[in-house]
Amino acid sequence: MRRVQILGTGCPKCRTLTANAEAAVQALGIEATVEKVEKIAEIMKFNVLMTPALVVDGQVKSAGKVLSAEEIAKFLA
Repeated sequence: MRRVQILGTGCPKCRTLTANAEAAVQALGIEATVEKVEKIAEIMKFNVLMTPALVVDGQVKSAGKVLSAEEIAKFLA
């Protein structure tokens, strides 16, 4: 099962990225968990300086911008 993490403290951009990640998972019909990581200490473990950030299976794929569901799907396909 794939693991998608959204790093951010709950700002509007973080919520949008979470919704887009969930939409990408649904569109692909894959088994994946989408989880929010909001604690600063946990975010810092990924060496991310700008949120929101997208992490797929432990690897940072994007930081500082909101990816579309289509862009996220490319990382998951």
